[in-house]
Amino acid sequence: MITLHHLNNSRSQRILWLLEELGVDYQLETYQRDGKTGLAPAQMKAIHPLGRAPVLTTETGALAESGAIVAYLVKYYGNGKFQPPGDRRLYQQYEFWLHFAEGSLMPPRVAGLVFDKAKDQVPLLLKPLARKILDGISNAYYRPNFMQSIRYTENYLANHEWFAGTQPTGADVQMLFPLETLVATGNVSDFPAICAYVNKIHQRPAYVRALAKGGHYDYA
Repeated sequence: MITLHHLNNSRSQRILWLLEELGVDYQLETYQRDGKTGLAPAQMKAIHPLGRAPVLTTETGALAESGAIVAYLVKYYGNGKFQPPGDRRLYQQYEFWLHFAEGSLMPPRVAGLVFDKAKDQVPLLLKPLARKILDGISNAYYRPNFMQSIRYTENYLANHEWFAGTQPTGADVQMLFPLETLVATGNVSDFPAICAYVNKIHQRPAYVRALAKGGHYDYA
């Protein structure tokens, strides 16, 4: 039997959703972030050397990285669900969005969160200078790229029900986490297609079951 090692408020929530959608027989091991650092607990390194979630343990070992886990589950447990499209044009979209989620959308998002945390930790006398430097870096690179990615995603979802065809696929699983974090924090309130897409997934019975099993999740 496979086991999902699930960390609260993390990317592993989307893997839990996929497992419920596929009807896979699995075990769930839950972990809580450190209250001070916000990082995964040290015991996760016993599961995988990186010590980050999600991790899926199978009969052949431990598998990390959301994209790799999604691909593995869809290939070996999909049974026709969440599969890459057979149509070559749609398959191209599938591959694009599957990698866009972590390759283009999340890096500037994470950078923004890191910068905000850094501003809070700087000594009071240095805060004005630190804020000026960090805001300058963000406005020069991260924010423009982030907004370009958001606008591109909004325009696509305004004209497509799912990211790769008429049914949800692994690409939708990958894209959910960054989009639902943005919706939950109010960063995309002016992007109705993104908001509607996240709400649509949150209403799915499998997502509701995953949320009940995974525990409190800030982004739902």
